[in-house]
Amino acid sequence: MAKRDLGLGGERQPLRGIQDVADELGVTTRAIRFYEDKGLLEPQRVGTMRVYSRREVARLQLILRGKRLGFSLREIKEFLDLYDVDSLHLAQTRQLLARVGERLDALELQRIALDQTIGELQDIARQCQDRIAAAS
Repeated sequence: MAKRDLGLGGERQPLRGIQDVADELGVTTRAIRFYEDKGLLEPQRVGTMRVYSRREVARLQLILRGKRLGFSLREIKEFLDLYDVDSLHLAQTRQLLARVGERLDALELQRIALDQTIGELQDIARQCQDRIAAAS
């Protein structure tokens, strides 16, 4: 039988073990414990076992998405902290918008640098092919 806890508004939420959460989200239990050590997650404890509510699983999903999008753990923690203190999530949304803009600018610069590097490598490849063809 699944453990249950009263969530916000008094509704019952199933509590899940670390392995179940790790399997569902495709991460290791070590990664989850790492995020806990960094203060990003605060699972409940039943004895020595970590148990995760729907809220903690959602936080972990946000952490993983933030990492995939290139945000630092510090930035992700700021977003999560804002979420906890602002019931309308306006501060979080404004902060997210600013950080997304910064990330887009950085990625655009990287794309320009990648395009230049690809162009240079294509030129070198053509020069090598021309030299090989001329020697044949």
